[in-house]
Formats: sequence, C-alpha cells, structure tokens
Amino acid sequence: MTEQSPARRYPLAAVAALAVAALCLWASSRLTWVRVESSDGLGEDRVDAILGGTWAATLTPFALVFVAAIAAVFAVRGWVLKVFAVLIVAVGVAAAVPAVALLAGSATNDRAGRLAELPGRAEVTGVQTHPAAALLALLGGVVSVVAGLLLLRRNSAQRGLSAKYDRRGSNAGELAKVSVAKAAETGDAETSQRVLWDALDAGTDPTADDGDDDGTRR
Repeated sequence: MTEQSPARRYPLAAVAALAVAALCLWASSRLTWVRVESSDGLGEDRVDAILGGTWAATLTPFALVFVAAIAAVFAVRGWVLKVFAVLIVAVGVAAAVPAVALLAGSATNDRAGRLAELPGRAEVTGVQTHPAAALLALLGGVVSVVAGLLLLRRNSAQRGLSAKYDRRGSNAGELAKVSVAKAAETGDAETSQRVLWDALDAGTDPTADDGDDDGTRR
C-alpha cells in the first residue's frame, strides 16, 4: 500500500485559506476605516483616524480564531471536523458584516464622534470612509468561508472513501477465500500462497470460518 502524499493527508488548501483570512483581518484592523473631522468652535479643526480594530472590534479576535483554527484542523476528524468547518463559515460571515455595513454607508456622525472620543463641545463636520480597508476585511471573511466549505467537502469525501474501502475490502476477502479453496483443490501451492497474502493485505483472514463470530477456529 502506497503512502499518501501530504496534499492528500492534510487539508493544505483550507489551511492556506485560513492563513490568508487571518492575515487580511489583522491587516485591515491596523488600517484606517474612517476619518473624522470635527470642530469645537475654539481652535483649529480636528482630524481623527479610526482604525479597523476600533471601528470593528471583532477583527483582531477573529484573526486569532483563524490562526488557532489552522492548528485545530490537523487534530480533528469526522463529525467534529464537520462542526468545526461550520463554525469557521459562521465566523467568516460575521467577520464580513462590519465591512459590508461600512461599504453600505453605516458610518454615521454620531458613531464616528463617539469612537473618536471627541470632547462634549466638539461637533463632527465630516466623515470620510476608506473602502479599501473594509474590502480587505471582506476578502478575509470570504476566504474563511471558502476554507470552511473546503473542510466540509473534505470530510464528506473521506467518509465516502472509507465506505468504499470497506466494501472493497469485504469483496476482496470473499474472493480470496474462494480462490484459496480452488487453489487447494488443484494442489497449486504457489497460487494459494499468493492469494493468501493478497487477502491478508486487504485486511481479511481467508482462513477464518464465516460462522465463527469471535474470529477463532472451532
């Protein structure tokens, strides 16, 4: 039996997507999402830059979640991997929501002034958004959703291959038993030995009695 390549054994595409998603969210959290212009009527106008990590406080935690997910992907299997993949998709969607909201025009003067921590007498005179920073977060959310879907697909494929392998092993075992019996009748020791080893390689003992449930000879 040949050894599986790393690409088949590990979900490399999903891991790469999670790494890209984490990087996008982290970078977006360090970029300016909103620039606020204000005036207090006493001095010069004030300009404040609100970073993505302030405007959307979940960006950095979600980036850390994706980093932790990279390690977890190699440790979970079966239904746990399926649940894990669904959670990644949910987090990806949640990560994209603030970016979509900003691009849709949710940057209000009240929120911008509150996040900029303006003094009480100051009045917001202008709010400027930076779509590129929000688009980077949106990209991270989309890529993470793709990573979750890849993990779901991988889990389904593994279950299908496992069932197929079990059926093939069972059929191979039955055929091996018939072949061994025929080889014994004809006295062909070489063929009998070769078929015996093939059956053992398939995970079946052709010498076992089908009616013996505990796998021992009577």
